[in-house]
Amino acid sequence: MAGKQHDDPWRLTKLKGEYCVTWDEPSSDGKQSRRRYRLGTENRREAFALAASRYAELTRPTGTTVEKLWAGYKKDKAGKVVLETMEYTWKALEPFFGRMEAEAISTDDCRAYTKHRRGTKYKAKGWKDEKTVSDGSIHTELGHLRMILIWAVGKKIIAHAPQIERPSKPPPKDRHLTRPEVERMIEVAKSPHIKLAIRLMVSTAARVTAILELKWDRVNFERNTIQLWDPFDQKTRKTRATVPMSAKLREALLAQKESAMTEYVIEYGNSRVYSIKKGIRLTAKAIGLEDVSPHVFRHTAAVWLAEDGHPMPKIAQYLGHADDRITSKVYARYSPGHQQDLADSLEI
Repeated sequence: MAGKQHDDPWRLTKLKGEYCVTWDEPSSDGKQSRRRYRLGTENRREAFALAASRYAELTRPTGTTVEKLWAGYKKDKAGKVVLETMEYTWKALEPFFGRMEAEAISTDDCRAYTKHRRGTKYKAKGWKDEKTVSDGSIHTELGHLRMILIWAVGKKIIAHAPQIERPSKPPPKDRHLTRPEVERMIEVAKSPHIKLAIRLMVSTAARVTAILELKWDRVNFERNTIQLWDPFDQKTRKTRATVPMSAKLREALLAQKESAMTEYVIEYGNSRVYSIKKGIRLTAKAIGLEDVSPHVFRHTAAVWLAEDGHPMPKIAQYLGHADDRITSKVYARYSPGHQQDLADSLEI
């Protein structure tokens, strides 16, 4: 059998001396089944040259409805982190757009979908009351539909991608906490893993996913650094930084390390923790705060850094932003003296 030395989903195998292009795909029972097709040659170099086009031909979607394109898109993007989110948005899109011919989607269809989704109620996990789907969610859902159509054009499955009209994207929430509020949340948090998670999120300005995926082998007490990026994770699209530990954070991590039962820094009941949304919400509620999600702590950290007057390029590096223009656009207004020189120029 020939080995796989490339990033494509197929591999070369041999059958009675002849090379085949081989790959795995989900079967009707949910398991992986192997598909194999002869390439008509016993020469490895020739087989390798033929395999990619043969695989593309054999796995090419056979229809042009949105659900057929989605199936092809999933197969082509297998293993990519974007599919994790799109699996959820597809559940909303499928009943409405699934059976439509992709090129026939009209602006009226998009408007009808938006109107339908705006009236949809759902109950979020951990919440007692029902919530209504927001324009931000609808904007994301239709954006994912657009991604599928553009992909299909690139694969020459359809000739053009129709315009997908979306509701305006709402402005980002300007929700951040004060230092006393964060200190109070750490104080009243009932679970040690919530206390440590809050301290980590604020002190590192990291996304909650990075904190929950953080392992002890990337906490370096000798160098006093935390490596938020995982060198073995090939799926993560968001950039992550390596940051130093503050004195209080180092103290908390050393204490946790002594009793750690797993390889993950944030653990509960001797197991890895996958979500802290409920714990954060209940802790915030205990001190009279509403609408506090884990992401609020990253935003809070960035605001504090800006308020303390640190340069935007340094803040961008700490946040893991590839371009400090993004950082400036969001956080420059929190910096003391922001645009003061311009105001001084207009002094009367």
